[in-house]
Amino acid sequence: MSRSVLLTGATGTVSTALMKALEGADVDLRALVREGSKAQGLRERDVEVFVGDLDDAGSLPPAFEGVQDVWLLTPNGPRAPEHNMNAVWAARQAGVERIVRLSVVGAAHDAPNRSGRLHALSDQETERCGLRWTILRPHWFMQNLLNEAGDISATGAFSLNMASARIGMIDVRDIAACAARVLLDDPGRHHGRTYTLTGPRSVTFGEVAGQASLALGRSIAYLPVSDDTRRATLLGYGVPQWIVDMLEEYAQAYARGWGDFTTGTVADLLGRPPRDIAGFVRDHAAAFTSAGGA
Repeated sequence: MSRSVLLTGATGTVSTALMKALEGADVDLRALVREGSKAQGLRERDVEVFVGDLDDAGSLPPAFEGVQDVWLLTPNGPRAPEHNMNAVWAARQAGVERIVRLSVVGAAHDAPNRSGRLHALSDQETERCGLRWTILRPHWFMQNLLNEAGDISATGAFSLNMASARIGMIDVRDIAACAARVLLDDPGRHHGRTYTLTGPRSVTFGEVAGQASLALGRSIAYLPVSDDTRRATLLGYGVPQWIVDMLEEYAQAYARGWGDFTTGTVADLLGRPPRDIAGFVRDHAAAFTSAGGA
């Protein structure tokens, strides 16, 4: 008998990859979206769409009614614990059986960044909600590099305030595959587990540039910049102040070596190694060319 899965954060990078990972599986997919204008593309993928907002607890019950599993992804922001609280409450009221929650790497009360501390609060709430639960804590997304595609295509270089940080970055497609594995397995198999997901090895952004050079057939350089320079760039793009501060906290932690680790969890869940940075760059080479990056 197929299970009904509600996806929150349905139009984001990870949830979109999760939908693809679940294609062909015996599940009935629902999606929670904030705006009805985003529904058409989801319906074309045979996803039942409900309009609601994690900001507004009263808008959630119709989406959660009759659902067995909830994929719980809350956007980064100061209200993240409130959003998680609203979703968990709606899940409990609707009789949901299981929550699979996307957290962040290193979530803890003493994490060196506000995102990690806020996610720790939501992780704890999820653990104590009385439902079956699994928490995924992925490392830095390789897909974040696509934000630099314009600079790489235009100038052959990209700049981050990461100094010589070495990070066990992971491809979002592997996060989605792990989430799909958990959702498709028996609900009790992963109950009470927190999985830290990483790529196969820690890499520097200089090594990323080297792999990009090989994939694109031209020289690509990584140019470290100061926190102030990166801050000015992000603010100039209209990134909210809270997000800019959060990203700076992450960058400072990574520069101190906080992200220099990997786990074998992806391989354990999927029975294959996680994708490496060389494969990621090859797969996304078009995004870093003039045509793709323009």
